[in-house]
Amino acid sequence: MDKRMRVLILGAAGRDFHNFNVCYRGNECYDVVGFTVAQIPNVADRRYPPELAGDLYPKGIPIYREEELEELIHREKVDEVVFSYSDVSHEQVMHLAGRAISCGARFVLLSAKETMLESSVPVVAVCAVRTGCGKSAVTRKVAAILKGMEKRVVVVRHPMPYGDLTRAMVQRFASYEDFDRHRCTIEEREEYEPHISDGNVVYAGADYAKILARAEAEAEVILWDGGNNDLPFFAPRLQITLVDPHRAGHEVKYHPGETNLIMADAVLIPKEDTSTDEQVARIKENVKRVNPKAVIIDAESPVEASDPEAIRGRSVLVVEDGPTVTHGGMPYGAGYLAARKYGAGEIVDPRPHAVGSLKEVFANHPHLGNVLPAMGYGEEQMRELERTIADTPCDLVLAGTPIDLRRLLSVEVPVVRITYEVVEKSKPDLSDLIESMMGDK
Repeated sequence: MDKRMRVLILGAAGRDFHNFNVCYRGNECYDVVGFTVAQIPNVADRRYPPELAGDLYPKGIPIYREEELEELIHREKVDEVVFSYSDVSHEQVMHLAGRAISCGARFVLLSAKETMLESSVPVVAVCAVRTGCGKSAVTRKVAAILKGMEKRVVVVRHPMPYGDLTRAMVQRFASYEDFDRHRCTIEEREEYEPHISDGNVVYAGADYAKILARAEAEAEVILWDGGNNDLPFFAPRLQITLVDPHRAGHEVKYHPGETNLIMADAVLIPKEDTSTDEQVARIKENVKRVNPKAVIIDAESPVEASDPEAIRGRSVLVVEDGPTVTHGGMPYGAGYLAARKYGAGEIVDPRPHAVGSLKEVFANHPHLGNVLPAMGYGEEQMRELERTIADTPCDLVLAGTPIDLRRLLSVEVPVVRITYEVVEKSKPDLSDLIESMMGDK
């Protein structure tokens, strides 16, 4: 080539960095002029550091807002726009394609094969078709099954590098103290804390080739814990994809969730206990149409409260997992279901009491009703969440988040934690699939 292809990577502080690392870093055919960011606050106007960007980028790579797309293509003479984030509708992807193409740039989607790293040990991947399907409970159950088979298991979590990227190159979590040492946000803790409570080691960070090498050194099996509805970063021997009957039809309407559905060895349908027969039937029809070879596992996701009697007849503030009810598009989560199950007298609307960036969250996600997203992408937003909880009049807080909010926030009213597990109803189940996989090694 006479000149390096000038590339702009559209991302959300995760998949975009991984795609750069495996396909563009050190590749003299390309000149990556920048990243853009969507979905995640407080990431734009930073730089992907030179320690991660490599020798071709001694000053690092700037990170811009996605809203600047057209201006960036013209100003930086961009040849290719590479779409690199998850949980967006097919329609939204094509709107971005139209914007890029109209400015004279190509629009590129990298394949799963060229972005998945090969491991020397077996990989089980737990993925989904949308954010908020219930991956956490399934991943923890898979880990328990493998440990029951006396396998050394290491969990590798999809990236959430919202802080200092250089310090987050490779992160290992084995204790609660590690959360403080790595200055984890609420969003990070929501994903890591349940694993630590179960005694699992978790790796995450920004450079997944280095993370893979570290994980391989201490594991007989690597368990990939996917984020949003993204594809695995490691090539799996067994891929389990979750669908969501509460959002029946979304499994074939979102990127790259539909790809996860097509790639799945097994498709697990959770939440059947709170779904209609019609919703489950629609899911199964779509699975059989796009991936007829996949094993379908029926399952329930019963919610449980740490103190059920405290809920009955009381006014409650429901705090839900942030990504699930924001860009995941769900109007509620486990906390709301528990409020109904255990007879809460009133579910208090937090919107009149929201402060700071949480006002913007409600404005940007009008589908939200009387639930509060546990947003906490940084210290300032965590304090805004704390203030919103304090200002909302209620008898108690129902925390539908995977973490104990009291570890991070000062909450004066009682907090009842809401959890859920996955209970399979059909055969073969997760144990059968994993035993079969390990027997094929």
